[in-house]
Amino acid sequence: MTGWFELDYSSNGQYRFILKAGNAETILSSETYTSKDAAENGIASVQKNAPLNERYEKETSTNGRPYFNLKAGNHQIIGTSQMYASEQARDAGIASVKANGASSTIKDKTT
Repeated sequence: MTGWFELDYSSNGQYRFILKAGNAETILSSETYTSKDAAENGIASVQKNAPLNERYEKETSTNGRPYFNLKAGNHQIIGTSQMYASEQARDAGIASVKANGASSTIKDKTT
């Protein structure tokens, strides 16, 4: 089963999207956007950049947990992962975004 994007409102009323794997687990969350068009452009950017190794920035949080950011060609962060228990789990998360990020399925929850 392939993944999909969910486009929805954030808690502050702006737009955001998440990328879900085929098992419905969230694998990438976006920033918030002031318009639906901007959020849809963010999804298009994930679709374009997800396959590219150089677009992933591996990080470690202040509490020592690994995570990653997916960046666009202009170095802006498109999406951020959850916090993982290990670097191996983070790397599996990156592989999942690579596998699911090209999905053309968008579930629009704003309508």
